[in-house]
Amino acid sequence: MSAINVGIIGASGYTGLELVKMLVKHPKFKLNYIANTEGGTTIDELHPSLSGVCEEAVQKADMDVCAVACELVFLAVPHQTAMAFVKPLLAKGVKVVDLSADYRLPLDIYETFYCPHTDKENLTHAVYGLPEMFREELKSASLVANPGCFPTSAILGLLPFMDKRVSNTPIIIDSKTGVSGAGKKLSDVTHFVNVNDNLFAYNPLMHRHAPEIAQKLGVAFDDVNFVPHLVPLTRGMLSSIYIQVSEDFDAYEVLKTFYKDEPFVRISKNPVDMKNVAGTNFCDIYVKQKGRMLFISSSIDNLMRGASSQAIVNANLMMGLAEGLGVPDIAYVP
Repeated sequence: MSAINVGIIGASGYTGLELVKMLVKHPKFKLNYIANTEGGTTIDELHPSLSGVCEEAVQKADMDVCAVACELVFLAVPHQTAMAFVKPLLAKGVKVVDLSADYRLPLDIYETFYCPHTDKENLTHAVYGLPEMFREELKSASLVANPGCFPTSAILGLLPFMDKRVSNTPIIIDSKTGVSGAGKKLSDVTHFVNVNDNLFAYNPLMHRHAPEIAQKLGVAFDDVNFVPHLVPLTRGMLSSIYIQVSEDFDAYEVLKTFYKDEPFVRISKNPVDMKNVAGTNFCDIYVKQKGRMLFISSSIDNLMRGASSQAIVNANLMMGLAEGLGVPDIAYVP
């Protein structure tokens, strides 16, 4: 099988960097196009860690050039920006994995929490890129909406137990994430003197990932009580989840059975942490039951399973490849 030409639009950020790191070593994908909204530089100038590894030119994004160069494109651009690229790329026959939020939600929910949508037709055709839920649909998809990092950790933790949850009771999700999840652009919130030796919640109960969690789990938005926290770490995510269940059961065995055939979900008998998944596509999950209260803890790398490595898995499925091809599975430990 000949190499499959792929590209990245939005190579300047952290998720773009992680995509480059995986694609330059991918056995089947050839990184044939790198672009951002400005161009006029090289990828190693944007990311000096790539010096001597990948020093390709970064072009100003052009849909005609991209369509000639690529069979599939990763969009690592902000929401609203992605819509402007998806429509012409699909029209030219290029498959797209979109890492933004633009195609993750139904129109009414998206416009409530984000902005007016300008590509309503393709919105209805997008496949949500969580393989554990939509693996078969991903194999025939032309447009994949890569999940958010918080929803990935929360949904994977909750899925095995939704049929045991007491209806209309609160789902409580307390998540901690590293600062890289906020992107490279500096703000007062992510300024070193604010983040260092500090811990705080942001957008409690109204964070825009909450409706994504609710919609994919098939529950009401009011049932999901989601509070994210920023911690003074570069990368990683840990979600602590609490639900009320209707019966006594062996929660560990339920979890183990549900994910027995999933290559990137690991079930732990001990509380999970961020370090053991850093740099990988794994989601580690731990569960503990106390009567009718269930505690679920899930950990992912926010830049990897929460964005870029999950995007590679989705692209592999879209192109008929083994889903784990080129995806890191050894953590950054110690």
